[in-house]
Amino acid sequence: MNRIAVVALTVATTLPFTVGCATKKYVRNTTQPVVNKVNELDDLTAKNTKDIRDVDARAQQGIQSVDAKAGAADQKAMAAGQSAEQAQQMAQQVSTQAGQLTNTVANLDNYKTMSEATVHFGFNHYNLSKKAKDALDQLAGQLQSAKHYIVVVDGNTDSVGPAEYNYMLSKRRADSVIMYLESKYAIPAHQIYIIGLGKDKPADNNQSAKGRAENRRVDVRLMTNMDTEQTASAAPAQ
Repeated sequence: MNRIAVVALTVATTLPFTVGCATKKYVRNTTQPVVNKVNELDDLTAKNTKDIRDVDARAQQGIQSVDAKAGAADQKAMAAGQSAEQAQQMAQQVSTQAGQLTNTVANLDNYKTMSEATVHFGFNHYNLSKKAKDALDQLAGQLQSAKHYIVVVDGNTDSVGPAEYNYMLSKRRADSVIMYLESKYAIPAHQIYIIGLGKDKPADNNQSAKGRAENRRVDVRLMTNMDTEQTASAAPAQ
């Protein structure tokens, strides 16, 4: 075989391989940027999807938080409404009692004291001691013989502390006396009249410990209506 034939054969043999390699390289160079772009878009889509989910999760949490706060606000509003209604009822009761007390005080000159007792309390206390209960028991022992009576309860404090607090404390002391009399002797509530005087009616000088102890007290008076008794005794027998 001559040299020309060998060269021709060599060229014929290697040409398809060379052409094939060039084609693959071209395809690879052409498609690789597209693949990279697709991968980049996939990553961006995945990130956007995650961001959307995060935003949705935060939105749901926000909605739940708002719903919870709205529910709490509704409950507070309902509780406030109930408190307002209770306050209105209490105000009406106080107004009624005040009217009754006004009528009683207006005619207080018609009442005479049948019995009275004074009970004392420890500093800043309003609970009844055994000695105080014994004194109330002695006063209540005359209820059976009393007709058309009222019980006047004056709560008092010493001068230590703010005036508003002392008014509240004097009321609590009077309330403890009333609760004891009502629970043990079934005295009707409309026949008990309470006055919280705070430090306004001292029984002794507040400058000494002994005087302040005397002022921490509740004065209780069992009173009967003289006009009613006289009218009843003057009525002719049937």
